[in-house]
Order: sequence, then structure tokens, then C-alpha cells
Amino acid sequence: MTDLSQTDWRDITYLQRGNPRQQQAYRALRHLRVFEILRDYSPVLAGTFPLDISLPGSDLDILCEAYDLVGFRQRVAAAFRDYADFQIKEKIIKGIWSLVASFQAGDFRIEIFGQPRPVEEQHAFRHMLVEARLLEIGVPDARHEIRRLKGKGLKTEPAFARYFGLDGDAYEVLLELSFLTLEELYTVLNKGDQEDGDDSINPSLI
Repeated sequence: MTDLSQTDWRDITYLQRGNPRQQQAYRALRHLRVFEILRDYSPVLAGTFPLDISLPGSDLDILCEAYDLVGFRQRVAAAFRDYADFQIKEKIIKGIWSLVASFQAGDFRIEIFGQPRPVEEQHAFRHMLVEARLLEIGVPDARHEIRRLKGKGLKTEPAFARYFGLDGDAYEVLLELSFLTLEELYTVLNKGDQEDGDDSINPSLI
């Protein structure tokens, strides 16, 4: 797996340097021309695939910056409505009108998410950023343990919260932590581990 701290999340070629499933995802996305079709909306792949914590059946989640949801809906529908199980809907998420489309393409379920705000400010992207940092400073088996917890039925954010001992609403806690520097994040985690008598965080990466 490539060094997450050096990853340009807007350039999915990093998937080519990943495991076989990540490489397969890269080929599928290129074949579908998703990023070309959605280039006007600053698309970014988020979720489990960039972090190498996907499970069989995990979606390929694509975040987009879409201020004109009507035009965005038309672009997405025109390009992907003929794929299996195509669905598209609009809903309010955290007070923001958003669009979610999904479809099946071969072995992959694709989900396209659009909000009228920069991708870097969207919660799913902020969660991915802090999850990448947590994996960087966690012990070597952190990624394996996150997958194991997800395999037991936990969603990604609750799995991270469980493994790293984060109290409270997992989604809100990770969002708050995403604004910390790597050093600040390590301090928060190390404080909790010292209180618990645990030494599961790797300080050598700080």
C-alpha cells in the first residue's frame, strides 16, 4: 500500500500501486470514465478503497462538488442510468441538500455523492483524512483490525472509534479530530492510551 501521507487524493493513479482489489477498482473507474464525466465537479474517491480497508462488496464512493444539483443530476443520469440497479435521489444531510446516485458496474457498486460545498469540506472526505492519519500512527495490524471489526458488522467510522478507543459519536468525534495536526492527534490518542495503560500507538511516525 502506498504511503497515505503522500497521497494526492484527486489522482486515483495511486490505486495502481495498491493491492489487487485496488488495482481492479482503478481499471473499473477508468473503464467507466467516471472521473472524466464528472470532472466539472471535482470528483474524489473516498471511503474504504483509498485506505485499503475495503471488504468484499464495499462501494466505490465518489464525492463531488455540485452547486447546481439539477444539472448534476442530469449529468449523472445521462451517463450511468443504463447500468444495473441505477438509483438517484436527493435528500437533506446535516442541513445541506445533497444528491446520491448509485449503480452496479461489474463487480463494483458505485456511489456518487454531490453537495454544494468543496469536497475537502464534506464530512466523508474529512473522515477519510483523519482515518488515513490514524492508520499511519497505529500499530502495524491496525488496518487488519479495522477490517475485522467491519467484517463483524461495524461501519467504518464506528470501527475506527472502537479500535482507537474514541468515546462519543464516532462520526462527530472523527470530524473534530480531522482538523488536528498529526502531532496533536498523536497527543490525543497517546493520552487516552496512557490512561488505559495501553501502548498501541506507534510514536515512530511522528
